[in-house]
Amino acid sequence: MRDEQEEILTMQMDAPEDVLAEADTLKDQLKRMARQNKLAVISAVVILLFVLGAIFAPVLTPYEFDQQDVINRLAPPSAEHLLGTDELGRDVLTRLLYGSRISLLVGLVPTVISMLAGAVLGITAGFVGGKTDTVIMRLADIMLAFPSMLLAMVIMYTLGDGLINIFLALALVSWASVARIVRAETLKLKESVFVEAARSMGVSRLKIMCRHIFPNCMPSLIVLFTLNIPSAILSESSLSFLGIGIKYPQASWGLMVNLGRQFLYTKPWLSLAPSIAIMLVVLAFNFLGDGLRDVLDPHLKDQ
Repeated sequence: MRDEQEEILTMQMDAPEDVLAEADTLKDQLKRMARQNKLAVISAVVILLFVLGAIFAPVLTPYEFDQQDVINRLAPPSAEHLLGTDELGRDVLTRLLYGSRISLLVGLVPTVISMLAGAVLGITAGFVGGKTDTVIMRLADIMLAFPSMLLAMVIMYTLGDGLINIFLALALVSWASVARIVRAETLKLKESVFVEAARSMGVSRLKIMCRHIFPNCMPSLIVLFTLNIPSAILSESSLSFLGIGIKYPQASWGLMVNLGRQFLYTKPWLSLAPSIAIMLVVLAFNFLGDGLRDVLDPHLKDQ
């Protein structure tokens, strides 16, 4: 009998009152965004093109990312090399496409890790409260007290370079802000009628957090996800530019900018191509995040 009551409660009260009033599915909200925010749609298309370019890089270019042709080193853009070649004769377009794999992966993996960790810690802190809340939030305050890039550099210098260490470094510097936002959402939701009803029925804390609190934090988490990805991409590009991120011979946009800066005035395409790629991806994710925020979590717009 209790299981049936919980199912009814879940169906009727899984969302706050304002969400129930709208009664919009995620599909309806995305359709509304497509109608109202063309820039977000264009941004989604740009992101999709970069993802497809990363996946099908071996098909789109006849060269390998580390294939050298010293005879054609520093060649300008041409029909044979659309974006020219670098100081070792490697095709810039090829390295750009292969570099998008690393940049997009670095944007995705640390963001997923930090979102999961931040969501779990934020919900736990907000719902349980007491000493648990104090310990988690003070730890978050300590993490936020340091500039994220400086902290990432310290972690990279400690752990050493490599893709896995970049994942760990960027995840460690990103979870705290997610936890604070999720905690604030949880503090509001825990006083909601549907949570009080679940408590009165004897539903366990863990089940309330998993079945009632977490689903209602999803709109904010989706928006944060799209906004944190470009931040991670920029951080990786900065670390690689400084020489403590991706190492040669791997292709990374930040590394390409770093290697091309010595030819900035004579061979500008070496740094210009990856710089434009970084700019387009970061802007696309930011515009898409703004569009998703407006339809999924509109109350954040004025904050």
